[in-house]
Amino acid sequence: MNASATLQPAVVGPSVEDRHWLSSDHCATPVLELLYALDWTVVDTPEANVHATSPDGRVYVGWLPEDPAAWTRKIVWRVQVQPAEGDTWVQEFDTNTPAEAVAGFVAALVAHSPH
Repeated sequence: MNASATLQPAVVGPSVEDRHWLSSDHCATPVLELLYALDWTVVDTPEANVHATSPDGRVYVGWLPEDPAAWTRKIVWRVQVQPAEGDTWVQEFDTNTPAEAVAGFVAALVAHSPH
């Protein structure tokens, strides 16, 4: 059976207006909301940096907008993981990375956590 192209469903994707998050607005809210929802320990510093640790202590997420060492490397997000077995690894995100992308990374990282 052949169906004409007019009977096929149209592929619908998000409009350009729906992709506003693809440009960073330098806002930490999407990541911080995720971390609070996951019941992580979150500490704000007087300098406006934020440090968060997973309940098991194996994952650290830092929002470092006022950290001179991070800015020297053009980094604003740092994720550090200490696996149960193996070496610590780090993923850093620069100032142009949207917080939604960082939140997606963190969500994927903890998605299969047993807790």
